[in-house]
Amino acid sequence: MDELGSEPKVVLVTGACRFLGGYLTARLAQNPAIDHVIAVDAIAPSKDLLRRMGRAEFVRADIRNPFIAKVIRNGNVDTVVHAAAASYAPRAGGRATLKELNVMGAIQLFAAAQKAPSVRRVVLKSTSEVYGSSSRDPVRFTEDGSARRPPTDGFARDSIDIEGYARGLARRRPDIAVTILRLANMIGPAMDTALSRFLAGPVVPTVLGRDARLQLLHEQDALGALERATVAGRPGTFNIGADGIIMMSQAIRRSGRVALPVPRSALAVVDSLRRATRYTELDREQLNYVSFGRVMDTARMRNDLGYIPKWTTAEAFDDYVRGRGLTPIIDPNWVRSVEGRAVALAQRCGGLGTT
Repeated sequence: MDELGSEPKVVLVTGACRFLGGYLTARLAQNPAIDHVIAVDAIAPSKDLLRRMGRAEFVRADIRNPFIAKVIRNGNVDTVVHAAAASYAPRAGGRATLKELNVMGAIQLFAAAQKAPSVRRVVLKSTSEVYGSSSRDPVRFTEDGSARRPPTDGFARDSIDIEGYARGLARRRPDIAVTILRLANMIGPAMDTALSRFLAGPVVPTVLGRDARLQLLHEQDALGALERATVAGRPGTFNIGADGIIMMSQAIRRSGRVALPVPRSALAVVDSLRRATRYTELDREQLNYVSFGRVMDTARMRNDLGYIPKWTTAEAFDDYVRGRGLTPIIDPNWVRSVEGRAVALAQRCGGLGTT
């Protein structure tokens, strides 16, 4: 039983043909306490995904269209999970189309939720990218903090705007519990993200003189957090991330890749040369991330939302390496052995120098 006094009965999930939206729909459809699950996306699901959704009802609809209000109203929806925001630009239209899909879609969806008397809960899948990445970052970002240098473009900027519209909905409809989940950079064997693509190549360009701190989130933990927020109904903003961090240099070694340190000004050029298409290149905020990284405080996730990730950052990364079948260019065991011998030699030399 959640703090609002009841579990959801009719849940609508946007972005149902994406990884998180599709698997979340499947999980919710297996929950006997939920009467009806409505999966919404602008594209039709594959036969495999539709089968996985089980008893959920699929509705093909573009959330930018006012038709979404009719879906919510006629379905008597009490819980809306918005998981449709995309982090990469479509091949047709580029960045302008992406911004329209993300921001205008959120505006239309939240307006529809505001007008529907049945809606009592809204869950937004957001991202830790709203904090940005810079050399001036705190050791850990808290939900009440903000970026020292706020993102000005790309998915990070869209996410800041979408969060603002969600908070506006909460002000206009105080009877609606609005939950915002700021997910750390996700990784795992099934998800395709900018970070997973960046680390998959045999040679990984890095910023000369920088070693980013990475806090990750396993794809299954991302699903678990979304499911928990949907069922528990805890309002507020929550950082969602795994325990521990790994440095970019450690990630490269653990996956058996080869680091290529270059000046920051050359990183984008090197990255573009090793990519097949421009749609996988790093944007400005992603360049900042691989330069500086980002770490969040997750006490509120544990204490208030009541969710504890199953994978640590290191475990999530190792599962990604195993799941993708990345063939080591350099054997990680050999690297660790060399590092161990180097440390032992340094300790012996230090000991000799003190006698």
